[in-house]
Amino acid sequence: MDSFGGFEAHWIWITLGLVLGTLEMIVPGVYLIWLALAAIATGLLTLGIGLGLPMQIVVFVSLSLIAAFSAKRFLRDSPIESSDPLLNQRGGRMIGQTAVVAQAFDNGSGRIRHGDSEWLARGPDLDVGTRVRITGSEGAVLVVEPVNLIEGTAKEAAPKTQASEGEGSGSETA
Repeated sequence: MDSFGGFEAHWIWITLGLVLGTLEMIVPGVYLIWLALAAIATGLLTLGIGLGLPMQIVVFVSLSLIAAFSAKRFLRDSPIESSDPLLNQRGGRMIGQTAVVAQAFDNGSGRIRHGDSEWLARGPDLDVGTRVRITGSEGAVLVVEPVNLIEGTAKEAAPKTQASEGEGSGSETA
């Protein structure tokens, strides 16, 4: 066994493995854990069979490559399923919810208010205050359609509204 400044080589490898394992918890990604496992295994092999420095390096590099590529293949073949697949897709989470037009839609685009924020949106030309349902998202742009709260009433009320155009329009906003 080689000694580095009074430290036994196996303790250096085991310490390196623990440091890499700790860094894995701090740094995002899933890569350092495989190096940590290889370093700890190299330390244990060095302790058990007394490997020389060149062999320690060969063992560490070999175990690192085996662990990293095995993990890559395993995770590719059986990916980790999320319990909430839309966790980082805010637009996708809003599909099916309703919002209010904040800026009139002109040529198919405008702004809607959903909760406490405004979003760019695409859809048919709509006036400010119209309630819309979010039907999809394309990046940061939401796709919307007008909401007809009571389908039969909305269709029947349309001719009456056109016929009595001169009368007050305050009932439409209620």
